Amino acid sequence: MELRNYGNTGMKVSTLGFGGSEIRDASKADVELLLNRALDAGLNMIDTAECYGDSEEKIGDVLGHRRQEYFLFTKCGHAAGVNGPDWDAKVLEQTIDRSLKRLKTDYVDVVHLHSCSEEVLRQGDVIEVLQRAKEAGKTRFIGYSGDTTDALYAIQTGVFDSLETSLNIADQEAIELTLPEARKRNMGIIAKRPIANVAWMYDKVTEEDYAYHYWKRLNELKYDFLTEEAQRVVEIALRFTLSTEGVHTAIVGTVKPDRWQQNAELVAKGQLEQELYDAIRVRWKEVARADWTGRI
Repeated sequence: MELRNYGNTGMKVSTLGFGGSEIRDASKADVELLLNRALDAGLNMIDTAECYGDSEEKIGDVLGHRRQEYFLFTKCGHAAGVNGPDWDAKVLEQTIDRSLKRLKTDYVDVVHLHSCSEEVLRQGDVIEVLQRAKEAGKTRFIGYSGDTTDALYAIQTGVFDSLETSLNIADQEAIELTLPEARKRNMGIIAKRPIANVAWMYDKVTEEDYAYHYWKRLNELKYDFLTEEAQRVVEIALRFTLSTEGVHTAIVGTVKPDRWQQNAELVAKGQLEQELYDAIRVRWKEVARADWTGRI
């Protein structure tokens, strides 16, 4: 597994990271098998959040004894069971402490603000909470997770070490809007939703489905490679995201014990062929509308 320097943090992260959202619906036994196999195969970066059900607890339970073998990122902002409104300073402090307890650790490597608005950022309270957590040693670095102009403002504050943002074959706004600004500041950059929720696999979806917007976009983009064998499409999607300048790691969630290793083998093929990468970018610029913004 290739390792990349994560901005100015000094961390060298695996290009393929693990996203902890989906394991909220998995058995502890499956999560234990999945994550231990992934660590054995070269994974060293795990991302989760306070609002992903019992994801943090499962990660803490099955990997607490291997804490020094991986970088651990979580997110805060949503009350998620703590009394008070989202983005309240006291709520954030409580959820950060709760995350450490759930994860069975004294510190995380990065805490990201979880998709808060520019309006909330401008008030300053949420940033101060993260800065205090960093000063107290609860997190080594602080970051922002989100998209569009909210993410751009967060980057331009200059206070964050890390950016987590949507980037894939159906979501390319960040390539021109935010990634250049993040690179200027040598921020660590995580691509979330790097395989577009495999939306091309669905014959039909409803507006309530998580993959709906990507499904609609892909039906208009009509990339030639979408007709190829399923594994090949996943490969192209992953390698496209990881071939984008500035991206250090891409997080993929799964509940299948062997899936991370399968994805790792695809990523190991390296940079996407430049001709194909350029063709995807050209097609996006031809088809994408102004409202095809980054999906939170």
